[in-house]
Amino acid sequence: MLNKFIEKLTTIPATIIGGIFLLLSLIAKDKLPIDPALFSIVINGLPLLYSAVKKLICNSGISKISSALLISIAMTAAVLTDDLFAAGEVAFIMALGEILEDMTTNRAKKGLKKLIALAPTQGRIIVDGHEKTIAAKDIAAGDILRILPGEAIPVDGIIISGETSIDQSVVTGESLPADKSIGDDVFCGTINRFGSIDIKATKVGEDSSLQKLIRMVQDAENKKAPMARTMDKWASYLVPVALIAAIVTGVLTQDITRAVTTLVVFCPCALVLATPTAIMAAIGQATKHGVIIKSGEALEKMGNADIIAFDKTGTLTHGKLCVCDTVSFDDTLDQSALLALAASAESKSEHPLGKAIVSSAKEKGLKLIEADEFKMISGKGISAACDGKKLIIGNEKMCAEHGIMLSSEILSLLETFRSQGKASLLIAQNSKCLGIISLSDTLREESKEIVSKLKTMNTDVVLLTGDSKKTAQYFAKQAGITNIHAELLPEHKVERILTLQQQAKKVCMVGDGINDAPALKTANVGIAMGSMGSDIAVEAADIALMSDAISKLPYLKRLSTATIATIKLSISLSMIINILAVFLSASGVLNPTTGALVHNAGSCFVVLIAALLYDRKFE
Repeated sequence: MLNKFIEKLTTIPATIIGGIFLLLSLIAKDKLPIDPALFSIVINGLPLLYSAVKKLICNSGISKISSALLISIAMTAAVLTDDLFAAGEVAFIMALGEILEDMTTNRAKKGLKKLIALAPTQGRIIVDGHEKTIAAKDIAAGDILRILPGEAIPVDGIIISGETSIDQSVVTGESLPADKSIGDDVFCGTINRFGSIDIKATKVGEDSSLQKLIRMVQDAENKKAPMARTMDKWASYLVPVALIAAIVTGVLTQDITRAVTTLVVFCPCALVLATPTAIMAAIGQATKHGVIIKSGEALEKMGNADIIAFDKTGTLTHGKLCVCDTVSFDDTLDQSALLALAASAESKSEHPLGKAIVSSAKEKGLKLIEADEFKMISGKGISAACDGKKLIIGNEKMCAEHGIMLSSEILSLLETFRSQGKASLLIAQNSKCLGIISLSDTLREESKEIVSKLKTMNTDVVLLTGDSKKTAQYFAKQAGITNIHAELLPEHKVERILTLQQQAKKVCMVGDGINDAPALKTANVGIAMGSMGSDIAVEAADIALMSDAISKLPYLKRLSTATIATIKLSISLSMIINILAVFLSASGVLNPTTGALVHNAGSCFVVLIAALLYDRKFE
């Protein structure tokens, strides 16, 4: 009951009401039967007193001493000397600082819920030749399951029958579906795109890859302890110093009012406001530039990061397949004609490669022909008839099965495209290869420049990707990255980041996929591509780039560095003001009320310094 009452007193409406009573006390207390500041003390001061007493009773060692204890002592002393305004003012400023800090450090947990929701709830098990749908949690290792096109795979397993293409971006982040056949591994939570397959369950329940992914995000979240408040770090020093100063003042001057004034001005309201106000201003500044920063801790750690690790797909690259090369081996077909022919045949395809070819042809304004006799062969390609011509489009295996011989020139070209991280489709008719169309993700135009800028800011750049080594090397070379780690599952990315952290490195991870969520959580600071990135990655990250512009990374470094500098300046100035006010209190120049006003002016000064961050230019 008491906890609920205290929680209501710490809400924003309650704090505002306390501030209104304090204002009434300042302008009209002599005209009212009761000093309104008394209500401010109750509303804003009780939570502080409760926190101070609770820590004294429950905490051990030096952690018993908190900023709330110092404020409570000063507030009580002011009340005992009948200076209610001073007590209410101190309580209100502290309550305001608490709200500002909470606003900058609260972090949503929706991402983890969305990740858990990806786990399939049921599967189709084969028993004595018959299909039976059961709950995913009841599937045991060794069970045989049938996965139809469009279905999520409920457990880790190995294919024992059928061929297909599987979207496993949830696990590996790869932009292309992976062709799978008998003997290949499949992962829980990935999507079967085309052919029907039977699998033998190998890892089920908590042992599956998706559940491991969920656990990694949970563990990383739990390891990130909330940032200790600035004042609680200082409290162990300030409380005894303040008490000693007040006692010495009282003994030397034989004036209890001077002793109380010393306690009041010693209250670190400006110090408490220094961090949250600067952080709020910086967060507001970043928001104007399309950057969402979820906490002050993220700002601080971004400024201290000395390594930035990039995922590839959707981060350094656009994350969208497009036609890169169109090579014709037929003199009667130019590049446009070959692309139009392939797009016509692929017009009924649901495969990402086929869709990309159709999209490219339409963007170029090419006229497509209605395709007949369309047939898809999982993991190999398609066949279709266009204007009476029987076309085969697919990989080398597809061509071999149709008796299409590939020359050394064609095979060499395929290998070249493969080394560049491109997927290639062969277009054939009547046992003759008409040409090749290669597709690939494309590097963001600004990637190379951003990598170069980060290096000039004494920041190392690392590539962590689930793509193949050849693909990773090709794009890394284009971006100017030499430190490359490819073919990484989510747990491997986490291991790489932990290894770097063990070397005393502060790591910033930039990613966009669900598979990046554990790495984003494990890194000292995680940045997600907010526009095209998965909701789970955005929720897991500390910072989100809403326009997907990685060009904002140098801006973020400069902003965070300036914010830390502003906080240090504000803390230094607030300490100087407090020290001067202590001397003025001890000498009798200030009384509790004027002392409260002086140190309130210091708080306003700190807020104004922080506000300058909002409009400063960092580009």
